[in-house]
Amino acid sequence: MPYLVECLASVEAQTIDPGRLEVIAVDDGSTDGTGEYLEEFAARAPMPVTVIRQENSGGPSGPRNVGLGKASGRYVFFLDADDRLGPEALVRMVAMADKNGTDVVLGKVEGINRTPPKSMWGKTLDRTDVFSSNIKFTLSAQKLFRRELLERHGMRFDESLWTGEDALFTMEAYLRADGVSVVADYPCYYLVGRDDGKHVTKSGSYTLRFDSARALMNLIAEMVPAGPKRDTLMIRPFLITLLPQFGPKYLKDSEEVRRHKFELAKPLMDAYWTPEVARRLRVHERLRLHLVAIGRPELLKDVVEFVKTKKKAAAVLEKRGTRVYLVYPHFRSREAGLPDSLYLAEPREARAFEGYREASANSFLRRAIRKVRRSLPTGGFAAAA
Repeated sequence: MPYLVECLASVEAQTIDPGRLEVIAVDDGSTDGTGEYLEEFAARAPMPVTVIRQENSGGPSGPRNVGLGKASGRYVFFLDADDRLGPEALVRMVAMADKNGTDVVLGKVEGINRTPPKSMWGKTLDRTDVFSSNIKFTLSAQKLFRRELLERHGMRFDESLWTGEDALFTMEAYLRADGVSVVADYPCYYLVGRDDGKHVTKSGSYTLRFDSARALMNLIAEMVPAGPKRDTLMIRPFLITLLPQFGPKYLKDSEEVRRHKFELAKPLMDAYWTPEVARRLRVHERLRLHLVAIGRPELLKDVVEFVKTKKKAAAVLEKRGTRVYLVYPHFRSREAGLPDSLYLAEPREARAFEGYREASANSFLRRAIRKVRRSLPTGGFAAAA
């Protein structure tokens, strides 16, 4: 409360036939009148509403699992009590799943006093997967899931995790799904920023973030063989969950916490940090994680301080502008001994710098031909047909 009032109003306003919809509301030991309001809503709502009241579980996994166990529809959608749905959200997402036979549907998310994920809403996609789109960057539970998929694989939220439990559940669903659809042309879900800032994802000890990263990395490793596909997915936990622990907040950490963060990160870096993951990141992201991987906290501090200033790194262009090195701290420092490759910008980042020329795909072939020509005796050669 009071967010629940608008949340339920958005459910009541759904354009889908109320006879096709069931609401299962789990009151997880609230003390603010939520339970009473749910009972009132159930008494007047045009669709069947089941209210379950239980002792507080401490996290969202338990209540979601209880609700999932009671669900009987073809699809389930997990709606957080402080958020709301667009009026046509359910009718559009169900239609998309029915049309394409897909097991998961993502509806466009917009933020209200909160920043939503953005990179996956470029276009509506009838059918895609987690490897060929940006859906890996939205792993919240607010998706439409085909219930048969969840039941077939016995999928439930991990109640041992206090944050990131939805990332684990959604990633598994992506990987097991027979196709994923994206509704990008209609705002299906409004992510509401609470005035008190008490979002579960923003609270709790840093150790919980490492628990979340470890669980997601292990799941990916269990379900996807080592190689480019696994590396593609590993970008998400490295970038979204692990890297922020070595961002500006790291500068405020005590030496003891910094040491502990390196200790927690080490087994994850040893197991899953690969050149292919590194290559796909921006220079400052790659550089920071590499310093964590090799255990160089004294160098990391300088890099984090530079990143915190939000200054644009200077660029060194070489090889006729086809290589752009970004001058973050310790670039070509003999004492640091870091390889130039850490500072080499990939094309998507290098394009922002004047003078950069993207190397042609056949430039290697042209160089090889020139080399052969130079080695030929004067007068060239004759080709016989």
